[in-house]
Amino acid sequence: MRVIAGVAKGRKLVAPIGDHIRPTKDRVKEAIFNSLHSYGLVNDKSFLDLFSGTGSLGIEALSRGANSAVFVDNHEEAIDCITVNVEKLNYGSASKILKTDALNFLKKKEYFDVALIDPPYKYEHWGPLLEHINAHAIVIESSENITLESDWQIIKSQKYGQTNLLIATQQI
Repeated sequence: MRVIAGVAKGRKLVAPIGDHIRPTKDRVKEAIFNSLHSYGLVNDKSFLDLFSGTGSLGIEALSRGANSAVFVDNHEEAIDCITVNVEKLNYGSASKILKTDALNFLKKKEYFDVALIDPPYKYEHWGPLLEHINAHAIVIESSENITLESDWQIIKSQKYGQTNLLIATQQI
């Protein structure tokens, strides 16, 4: 697993052994950031990497010019992995790493330009999660098809193997 573009292009990222964390495939990551970039949603933007796992999406955003990234995961192994990756690439000053439940974090209503949402497969709390998101744009990776409320405008919806990718914006 590596950073695919930006100032850290080609740098390898640490990933834990096991199957409870599934890093985003490079072609999906490329599709995400090409779409976000075409809408001016990368440079100098704030990112939330929810269910961060390895932190690869937030780190990719920082490598491509994002202003900041907050990494949220409730697994100790993931937090350790994110910490190693952020420190390895010297993104500590632009990052905040939090070991907490995603819904509890979202209830704080902190605003982000872009929220990257990649929950475990068969995630069951989409309604409350989407209700509490406070972001201009969302990127959702999911094994299921997700239906959004009408205040979201879908800018990309595509399937990559078993992964559904959905990118949407809203006016806040």
